Amino acid sequence: MITELASQEKVIGVKQSRKAIREGRACQVYLACDADPAITDPVADGCASAGIPVETEYTMAQLGKACRITVGASVVAVLKE
Repeated sequence: MITELASQEKVIGVKQSRKAIREGRACQVYLACDADPAITDPVADGCASAGIPVETEYTMAQLGKACRITVGASVVAVLKE
């Protein structure tokens, strides 16, 4: 659920999320449905090869608000505990 993003350990942004996916620290990834596919597609590919579930039903504004930041977020990775 997107409301859980406020309290979960996470990284926001493409670079940090890709690093977390590569290092095996991500357990769930949210990709904004209105973000540029050139940005989100490589992240989705990384998730597919690592077996990480991807959620794509939220907008950049919704993800940003859920993460309690004032700007939109194209990629958010929830980290393993």
